[in-house]
Amino acid sequence: MRCHVQKTVASCFAVLRQLRSIRHSVPTSIYQALVVALVLSRLNYGNAVLVGLPGYLYSRLQSVLNAAARSIAGLRRSDHITDTLASFHWLRASERVQFKLATIVYSSLNGTVPSYLAADLRRLSGMPSKRRLRSSLTRQLDVP
Repeated sequence: MRCHVQKTVASCFAVLRQLRSIRHSVPTSIYQALVVALVLSRLNYGNAVLVGLPGYLYSRLQSVLNAAARSIAGLRRSDHITDTLASFHWLRASERVQFKLATIVYSSLNGTVPSYLAADLRRLSGMPSKRRLRSSLTRQLDVP
């Protein structure tokens, strides 16, 4: 997964460098739409398989998000980014992965995913565990 993360980060930074040349030529809303379409879509593509990555790989993905937010907001590298990410309603890199996985599981429970994926998740949910949760009987997704 390290190679996949490195290639994703490199391609995202390459797109950000290309977009920087048109930053002052287009309105902020259009620039933000371009960044979301060209950079964040690359980060989100297939990120459900990134569950359980080591922290240093999540930090590499987070650096792309931070650079994209700084580029849109016109901030310097030394400026704080947490408030900017919150104002854009962007999740952190690790939270994006968890959200994607939770969405897939929820969709499979409600029958809105392809049959091959739902069958795999049903097979995994039928595996024996040390304790039985009440939520497994009611098909709820309670996260501690």
